[in-house]
Amino acid sequence: MVLLSSALTLARQPALGSVSFENSGAPAAQESFLAGLAQLHNFEYPAAAELFRRAQQIDPGFAMAYWGEAMTYNHPVWMEQDRGAARKALARLAPTREARVARAKTPREQTYLRAVEILYGDADKQACDLAYAEAMAELHRAYPNDPDAAAFYALALLGTAHEGRDFTLYMRAAAIVEPVFRDHPNHPGAAHYLIHSYDDPVHAPLGLRAARAYSRIAPSAGHAQHMTSHIFVALGMWNDVVTANEAAIKVVDAGRTARGLGAAACGHYNFWLEYGYLQQRRFDAARTLVAKCHAAATRSTAAAAPDGRQMLDPDSSLAGSFAAMRLRYLLDTEDWRSDVVSLTVDPGGQQRTRIALEFGTGYAAAHGGQHEEAVAALERLRRAREALAASVGAANPEHDASVAREWARILETQLAAVTNGLAESIRSLQEIATAEEKLPIEFGPPAVDKPSYELLGEALMTANRPREALAAFEKSLARAPERTASLVGVMQTAEKLGDAKKAADVRAKLAAIWKQSASP
Repeated sequence: MVLLSSALTLARQPALGSVSFENSGAPAAQESFLAGLAQLHNFEYPAAAELFRRAQQIDPGFAMAYWGEAMTYNHPVWMEQDRGAARKALARLAPTREARVARAKTPREQTYLRAVEILYGDADKQACDLAYAEAMAELHRAYPNDPDAAAFYALALLGTAHEGRDFTLYMRAAAIVEPVFRDHPNHPGAAHYLIHSYDDPVHAPLGLRAARAYSRIAPSAGHAQHMTSHIFVALGMWNDVVTANEAAIKVVDAGRTARGLGAAACGHYNFWLEYGYLQQRRFDAARTLVAKCHAAATRSTAAAAPDGRQMLDPDSSLAGSFAAMRLRYLLDTEDWRSDVVSLTVDPGGQQRTRIALEFGTGYAAAHGGQHEEAVAALERLRRAREALAASVGAANPEHDASVAREWARILETQLAAVTNGLAESIRSLQEIATAEEKLPIEFGPPAVDKPSYELLGEALMTANRPREALAAFEKSLARAPERTASLVGVMQTAEKLGDAKKAADVRAKLAAIWKQSASP
């Protein structure tokens, strides 16, 4: 048995972060194992799984390599888990839990193996997540100087937030991982999990140190480059949002090129980059992204993602990603005559995608004076909402199902309001704005694509109620800081109310945000 010390580095691996993990694996397997561990912390799950399997091939009795692969099938922050794949990976080590634990050669390794067995136990996911967090707490107490034990314990806590973001829980996770970041400043999990812990407009300033560091810690991990933008979006730092996601896409595309694939035209990083471009009024750049994703989505014959998974992650399919990017473009440019309006894609069985497509079509029609087309789109959206409510109720019994229904109801109410007249729909808009405020804060661009308080502010301005409109726009900015459409609303209401200083201050802020635009 060989115990490897923390002096072992990833010198021959891409820059993924600095990790060390004392273990009993063969020396020849260490490079792959440690690279896999770094990629596990970076949420680069497929790459991590491949690296752990490589370590298994080199040392078939290396228990922690099987533990590592099993860990790649659990995505705590996203509430995703492939229990079957994880159990298959563990079964290659030994056929039973007891036998697998016995093959771990140190008490510490055995503790890690027992914890992962709990994670993929026989109870439902929520019960397993809670039991796993307790097991990781015990591991952290037993090995307080193990940075990975602390980091994985913090991540396990984040994975117990089944009802949505729980500030108390997230601050507990931050408190656990802050000392790891202090003592191991190049550890990828430390910076990464701090960003997740602080990933909301209230706590984002606390995550800025980690965000500034993480892109340098793991420059060869696309997710690390993107992840920094979670803090930047929450703070309205649009230049940094764009820089982070351009870097992430560059890393991803380099990897795809190495595998003989083309550039990734759709997906999470492209959507966030588009949102950053739109806030900067770089509309041509955003339009190019939408067109590329549309071309990719229309070429694809991939099966549609089930709505239970796709509801809160439109990027889980090309069609869903395109629908989200198209809608984002239309709402934030207000270019209702753009050729983007006519772009479409077959949503297949994805009701979430269908709703986004119909909402964008109907919204553009209503603003373009095409009332009959707007009414028709509203009816199609209503039918898709009903189908979505039925599908997510069966597919996802956790909080995502109720959030899915509420999201779709809010969009239907918004489209009805712009179709029937904003000034006549203030009461219904007030109701859904309050409802949206009660939804869990989701990281990133607004989960309700047209923030309800922003739309309410526009309706109140239409009804010549500027003081109430100002309050609505300011509430919108509390959930989506520095969002330019809401800033424009504040500026216009301040002008209407005769508050020249506020109007001038916001105008200056917008000019600074739009300075990279060709037409500010």
